[in-house]
Amino acid sequence: MEIDAPPPAAALQRKQSAYLSLDETFQIQKETYRGQQYSQIYFARLHMMRTLLYSLVPNLKPHVPVCTVLGLEGGKECIIVGTLYKHMKLKPTILDEYSKERSAVPLVKLHNFMHPDDHLVLEDESGRVKLSGSLFSPASYVTGVVVALHGKETDAGDFLVQDVLEAGLPSQLEFPLKSREDKYVVLVSGLNIGSSTCNPLQFQLLVDHITGHLGDEQEQGIAAEIVHVVIAGNSVEIPHGILNRQNLASKDLSTLSEPIKELDILLMQIAAGLPLDIMPGPNDPANFSLPQQPLNKCLFPGSSAYNTFRSCTNPHCFELDNIRFLGTSGQNIDDLDKYSEAKNKLEFMERTLRWRHLAPTAPNTLGCYPFADRDPFLIESCPHVYFVGNQDKYETQMLKGSEGQLVRLISIPKFCETGTAVVLNLKNLECHTLTFGTSV
Repeated sequence: MEIDAPPPAAALQRKQSAYLSLDETFQIQKETYRGQQYSQIYFARLHMMRTLLYSLVPNLKPHVPVCTVLGLEGGKECIIVGTLYKHMKLKPTILDEYSKERSAVPLVKLHNFMHPDDHLVLEDESGRVKLSGSLFSPASYVTGVVVALHGKETDAGDFLVQDVLEAGLPSQLEFPLKSREDKYVVLVSGLNIGSSTCNPLQFQLLVDHITGHLGDEQEQGIAAEIVHVVIAGNSVEIPHGILNRQNLASKDLSTLSEPIKELDILLMQIAAGLPLDIMPGPNDPANFSLPQQPLNKCLFPGSSAYNTFRSCTNPHCFELDNIRFLGTSGQNIDDLDKYSEAKNKLEFMERTLRWRHLAPTAPNTLGCYPFADRDPFLIESCPHVYFVGNQDKYETQMLKGSEGQLVRLISIPKFCETGTAVVLNLKNLECHTLTFGTSV
């Protein structure tokens, strides 16, 4: 039985917002695994993206013919469309585990597998060709991205890239007319309840603030303008040493359940006052592969009794007052950081939007479900807010597309390490941070 949320503790009446979930794309319900290979998700991705890129060619390169890899003619300029594959010298492979001779090449940076000898290959149904040219840097791309390339075949058999045509930001729903009132959304991730670095008092302070139990009348008035809370993954940390495939002792069962019980108590305080979305992350008790399915509500007997509590997928897509949000718990951006380079995490986020794909490295280096006839990570409509959880620090910027699209990019820091949550104003998409410290 669901419980209707009581009025908030704050003296002022809490504002409301219209909510629409768009997670159906990421839900695995009628999918049936019949032994299909991962090649099928690549075929679906190439088919959808090629149709889109072909439609862009007449406007961008009207006099350049389009051909397949097999149809390339030496020295003749053309455009080819296909999926990139990145040869990486340092990329880990499962075969190394069984190799008799260990590699002598050291991994200089454990978090990144880039090497100066890396190169790109473009592949379509007809064949593959190695790419060359100073305009096309392997450091900026990863395996799985679908692009159109303008260039010509060289005498050496490579394809000399002269220009790159990316899909660009998709079309965007018109931003609602600016409201005259402020409404706030709180974004937080990386609570890691149960870990040695977690300070429960820090999160309790955040809970008290957003529910109106903390601060003077003015701060309570601001709290009453919070209309939604999103928790973007890694809410608990379960000791991996316990999960060793052996029968668990009673004390181990208690160790496993305590962080989840503690999280439920804290979430129940939020759900009693305002709507709450919780997404799974890589450390949470959910499936590992993307898209991660909602955390089972039986884990949250207290919180799930309220109709304001929603367990959501990762990635998560929803609308608040016709403003579209799209976000992940961070796996897609963290994986891009391992296999490519950028000045910051926001640049990785921008690339995924311009490539129109949330997780281009899936299924190559990022685990995902083997979809047979679709790729759920294709971005068909441009969000107004794009957030990524569990990052090292808070960063944000407003991204503008070629057709006037405006997207607020937000990198949400790990709360257990920074004590920082992000607050977004639906009125104008401006955001700021809330930081809670407990040191004396």
